[in-house]
Amino acid sequence: MTAFADRRAAGRALAERLAPLAGTDVVVLALPRGGLPVADEVARALGAPLDLVLVRKIGMPGNPELALGAIAGPGGQTLVLNEELVAAFGIDRDTIEAQAAPQRVELERRRKLWGGRLAPGALRGKTVVLVDDGIATGATMRAAIAAVRADRPAQVIVAAPVAPPDVVAAMETLADQVVCLYMPREFTAVGVHYASFPQLDDEEVRRILAAAPRT
Repeated sequence: MTAFADRRAAGRALAERLAPLAGTDVVVLALPRGGLPVADEVARALGAPLDLVLVRKIGMPGNPELALGAIAGPGGQTLVLNEELVAAFGIDRDTIEAQAAPQRVELERRRKLWGGRLAPGALRGKTVVLVDDGIATGATMRAAIAAVRADRPAQVIVAAPVAPPDVVAAMETLADQVVCLYMPREFTAVGVHYASFPQLDDEEVRRILAAAPRT
């Protein structure tokens, strides 16, 4: 079922649900790339600064689409694993690091290319809204939550237009609040719930950030 015309339409709908946060001490962080247009609409509606939380999925050896875990932070210092997969397949630390290494290189490339807008410690005591265009397995969002928690925000809110119910329930154990507009029980991929779901390139990311609200 198509639920949203595009990411910006989804962002405007999400912003309506988050409207009570307007005027509060809030920061909006997007999971790039797809979460950025959604988060941009949320940040504008709330009058909040916008930045990125750098995060990358770590794929299983031989099956990169299956999430072994994810890393977050400019250097990929936050590592969150799917412990069930690690145990089931007997994956050792060296294998995990081998899978994570190229993703850390990509995070560093993105950090240099996209930059950052918030000063160190800028999240402390704030309400942080983590926004993506949808949550499939939750691997990258779990890593994002862990990375943000390290900066001691007052609360962390996860916001996404679409996610399966079991993943939303899992997120509710990690975040202070989860806002999700559509929770289909039969979930295949985020993109099928959008009429238009193009990939964003690096230049589009930079353009959105350059025009976005800032502190």
